[in-house]
Amino acid sequence: MPRRREVAKRENRPDPKHGDQAVGRFINVLMRDGKKSTAERILYGAFDEIEQKMRSDPLAMFRRALENIRPRIEVKSRRVGGATYQVPIEISPRRASSLAMRWLASYSRSRPGKSMREKLANEIIDAANERGESVKKREDTHRMADANKAFAHYRW
Repeated sequence: MPRRREVAKRENRPDPKHGDQAVGRFINVLMRDGKKSTAERILYGAFDEIEQKMRSDPLAMFRRALENIRPRIEVKSRRVGGATYQVPIEISPRRASSLAMRWLASYSRSRPGKSMREKLANEIIDAANERGESVKKREDTHRMADANKAFAHYRW
């Protein structure tokens, strides 16, 4: 973190197939060891599976899933006089979407199943229908922030 000036946020490139920036960012989140083409193949394969299973637009379902996962508020630790409090704070839209993408990718990986494309497709379908582990994570985050409302005056 530089002390002098704010670091400019770089604009992510849209994905080559759909031309969507959110999909391009999610491919980068999904990517492991710099293997972008593998991440693209997994995501587009998951989109194909969603289209076969649900008979609907996979891109719209992906957007709806991200919207259902995106948290509005989170807790941050704040140390005041020897005690540590979990202080609820509102999240910027960029951080909220980053958290949503990270949760979607990680809970897809931890799902039982055969291939990553299958697991990702099932997690996107579940998240779009407001169920699944990633939606549960958002609800837990909101519940924790709600439980610690009393410490909101420690916000900085």
